[in-house]
Amino acid sequence: MVTILKELHEKLPDDANISEVNFEASEIVLYTKSKEFFRTGEDKIKEIVKDLKKRVEIRPDLSICQTPEKTKEIIMATVPEEAGVKDIYFEPELGKVIIEAQKPGLIIGKGGETYRKIKNETLWLPKIERAPAIKSDIVRAIRSLLHTELAYRKKFLNNIGQKINVPVEYDKRKDWVRISTLGAFREVGRSCVLVQTEHARIMLDCGVDVGGTFPYINIPELDLEKLDALCLSHAHVDHCGYIPYLYENGYKGPLYCTAATRDLMVLLCLDYVEVAQKEGKEAPYSKKSIEKAVKHTIALDYGEVSDIAPSIRLTLQPAGHILGSSLVHLHIGDGLHNILYTGDYKYGPTKLFDPAYTDFQRIETVITEATYGSATSIMPSRRDVEQRFFEIIDKTMAKGGKILIPSFAVGRAQELIAMIGQRKDFPYPVYVEGMVWDATAIHTAYPEYLSRRLQREIFHYGNNPFTNEMFKHVEPRERPGIIDSTDPAVIIATSGMLIGGPSVEYLKGLAPDPKNTLMFVGYQAEGTPGRRIQKGWKELIGHGADGRTRVTNIEMEVETLSGMSGHSDRNQLIAFIKNLSCRPERVLVNHGEQSRCLELARDIKRYLRIDSSAPKNLEAVRVK
Repeated sequence: MVTILKELHEKLPDDANISEVNFEASEIVLYTKSKEFFRTGEDKIKEIVKDLKKRVEIRPDLSICQTPEKTKEIIMATVPEEAGVKDIYFEPELGKVIIEAQKPGLIIGKGGETYRKIKNETLWLPKIERAPAIKSDIVRAIRSLLHTELAYRKKFLNNIGQKINVPVEYDKRKDWVRISTLGAFREVGRSCVLVQTEHARIMLDCGVDVGGTFPYINIPELDLEKLDALCLSHAHVDHCGYIPYLYENGYKGPLYCTAATRDLMVLLCLDYVEVAQKEGKEAPYSKKSIEKAVKHTIALDYGEVSDIAPSIRLTLQPAGHILGSSLVHLHIGDGLHNILYTGDYKYGPTKLFDPAYTDFQRIETVITEATYGSATSIMPSRRDVEQRFFEIIDKTMAKGGKILIPSFAVGRAQELIAMIGQRKDFPYPVYVEGMVWDATAIHTAYPEYLSRRLQREIFHYGNNPFTNEMFKHVEPRERPGIIDSTDPAVIIATSGMLIGGPSVEYLKGLAPDPKNTLMFVGYQAEGTPGRRIQKGWKELIGHGADGRTRVTNIEMEVETLSGMSGHSDRNQLIAFIKNLSCRPERVLVNHGEQSRCLELARDIKRYLRIDSSAPKNLEAVRVK
C-alpha cells in the first residue's frame, strides 16, 4: 500500500501541487492546489496509471474552487435549458459539484465539451446524476443519505483501499480456492455463496426464502468481522433480503453492486420489514440496518474492473434478468482462478433487456442457476407470448370487463408496462398500484441499464414507456372506484402470488363477475392463493377488514401466460454455457428445485463434456 503511494508521488510532475492523497476503495484520489494540473493532469498521468494498474482521479483542493454561488451561475449559463437541471449541490469534502438533470447527456455535451467547460471554469469536479422521470422517494432518500454521510464514506473508502492494496502473492502450486454453499443449492430461495482463499473471504448474495428461512451463515469458517467483501448480483429478496442482517450483526465491509441494484434492494428490504411488522412477525433486522448497507455500498458500472480484496478483482456484466442485474466475475490471484457466478440471468432478449453477457476472457468455474433446468422447461417464443398477452386483454375488453394482473413489483411489472406502452393504439387505461409504481420510478432513473433498443426509444425518440400517460398511479382510496366502474381497464398490482397487497383486494371485488379476467404472468408457488386458483379452486377463504371470515367466489376467467419469465429456460441455460467465449473447467448448479438442478448438471456434462455437479447446501467444493 505504502509502496503504491510512494511510487505515485515519485512519478507525479513537479507542478502537481498535491495537498492530499487518499484511497477510494480500489481508486487513488489526488487533491491538487494547482488549477492547471486539475484542468490538464489526466493527460499527464496516463502513463503512470498504466504502470500502477490503478485508476487515479484528480480532484480540486477546495482552495482553488469557485464559490458555490458563482459555480451555479456558470453551470446554468453553460448547460442547455432542455437538459432539465433539477438540482445543484456540492460535496466539498470530495471537491465535487453534483448536477441532477433529466437529460444528463446534454450536460456532458458532444465529445464532453460542456462537461469540460464546467470543470475548467468552476474548478469543481462535476458529477452528473439523472433525475428520475417519475418522482422516486427511494432514489431521493438514498442520494440524500450518501450526501449526508460523506465524511464517514470518505474514511470508510480509504480504509477499504488500504486493505485491498496490501501486497499478497498467490502461489499457483500451493494456493487453493474453495466455495461453500450456504443457500439456494438444490432449492430456490436464500441464495448465498462463500468464496474462500488463503487470503480472502468473499460472499456472493445473501437472500431470504419466501417461507422465511435464511442462509447458513453460522458455519465455523465464516466470521462476519473478517469477511472482506459482499457482492450482490441483483435485487430480488431471495438474493438480497438478508444483507441488512449482516450489517446488524458485525459486518462492516463493502457491498458491491450496480447503483440500480442498490436502490431496488432498499425498496424491497424496506417492504420486507414493513410486511413482517404488519403480520405481527419480528423482522430479522431494522430499517437502520438497511441504511448501514447503503452507507457501505460501492456502486460499480458494467464492465468496470475493481479490486475488492488483495489480488482479487471483480467485474459485473449484464445478466438480462432485472434492472441492474449482474453476472459476477471474480479474478483471483494473478491468473490463479476465475469464477463466474450468474445469479439469475436471461439468455434471450426481452422488452427491457439485452441477453446476458458471454464475452469473458477467462473462466474456470461457473456457478449457474437452474430455475428452469429440466428438459420440459421450454418457453414459447416472445412473439407468441406477446400475441397471446394482447389476445387475452382484447377479449376481456370486448366484453366490457377488467383484467387483473398480479405481478412481482420488480422486473415482471416493468416488462408488462414496456409491452403495453409500446403498443401505440392501446385505448384502455392501465391502473398501477402497490410497490410496482415505486419500482418503475427507479427504472426511470437508470435507463442506461435497459436494452439498446429501448435506450434508443427513450434517448433519441422520447418514447419512454414508463412515463406514458395511459398508466395511472392508484392510491388505495381510489381502488373502490376502479372496481365499481363499468369501464374496461387493465390493473397491474402486487403481490404476484395473491399472498397479500392490493392485488388481493382487487380480486375480492372483481372475482364474482365473469366478464373480468385474472391473468397470471409469473410463477405461483405451491400453497399460495395464486396456485390454488390455477388448479381450479372456485372459492378462496380470507378475512375482511373487520376480521371476519370472507369467502371469495371465483367466477372471473383465469388465464396463465407462460414465457414471461426473466429467467433462462432450459435451452437458454445450455446455450449460455456453450456460448461463453472461454470454456469453463467446471459448472456448479444451484437455484432450482432438486430434480432440476440434478438434471441440468447431468446434461451439461452429457452434452457439453464439462465437469458438472449440483452440490447440496452446506457443502464445500475445492475448485483450485
